[in-house]
Amino acid sequence: MFATETVTAEGFEKIILRDNISKTFVEILPACGGILHGFNVVHDGQWLNVIDHYDDPIDFKNNVASGGFKSCKLSPFACRINNAHYRFGEKEYTIDKFLLGTSALHGLLYDAPFTITNQSANDACATVSLDYKYRGDDKGYPFLYDCLVHYTLGKENLLNIRTEIINRDKGLIPIQDGWHPYFNLGDKIDDMQLEFQAKEILVSDDRLIPTGALLPYHEFDALKKIGSTSFDDCFTLSFAECQPLCVLRSPVKKIQCEIYPGKEYPYLQIYTPEHRNSIAFENLSAAPDAFNNKMGLIILEPEEKMIFATSYKLTSLI
Repeated sequence: MFATETVTAEGFEKIILRDNISKTFVEILPACGGILHGFNVVHDGQWLNVIDHYDDPIDFKNNVASGGFKSCKLSPFACRINNAHYRFGEKEYTIDKFLLGTSALHGLLYDAPFTITNQSANDACATVSLDYKYRGDDKGYPFLYDCLVHYTLGKENLLNIRTEIINRDKGLIPIQDGWHPYFNLGDKIDDMQLEFQAKEILVSDDRLIPTGALLPYHEFDALKKIGSTSFDDCFTLSFAECQPLCVLRSPVKKIQCEIYPGKEYPYLQIYTPEHRNSIAFENLSAAPDAFNNKMGLIILEPEEKMIFATSYKLTSLI
């Protein structure tokens, strides 16, 4: 019923996870940060890829950072580090990799070449496992760790993504994990409906650095038209509510994307780019600037492992 294959298209080497019954298939780019390049379904007799993606390797190389980190793995930190600087233990560190203004953005692995370690398929699902061994390449994060990513496509258009972080250093290391997919259901996001189960919104300054204050937030507790609403905000999620904790719906196309984060992703960052053709939902293990404010920051012992999981599901409303 399910199958995996490796193909070359648009200049990319792609891993394809395919459901041969529904025809749904997922595209992953190991050499480009192990990113999710496509989540394709047959809907209302037509193909629909709900992932806002890159045109070709040149587009990825030139625009992965400046173009908004579409679909990227956010590791070992997510969102921003204020002034690209933090203190851990008795030492101070400054990140060298991509800066926006004075802030370091979205980690160090977003363009890393991942290695394929396993592919398998059976009657229930198709899976690919990827691995990247980070060995302190940036002087601002001189720690050693392994990042393993497992994509599994199951029945009913359900995509599970599990990340394992293993500390390979001799001492403690700070870790934050996240994802940065942009979704497009075929319309401008202004015409779509959004629901997400938030408890609070993090108050941020004009550089999008959290101040430490939290305010109650319930604007999208039920499906509501996005309209002209703009987001570049982080929210705490309410796991007391029923899953999915986030739903994006197209009332015109009659399809919706549902997000089912594990409790190890208690934060949700939402971002609306200026073109408003797609919207980013970033499952985060910790708040922006967590290396400084410690909000959700994880400290791993040597050889300790942490697992982060989230799922995306496409549901036809026809």
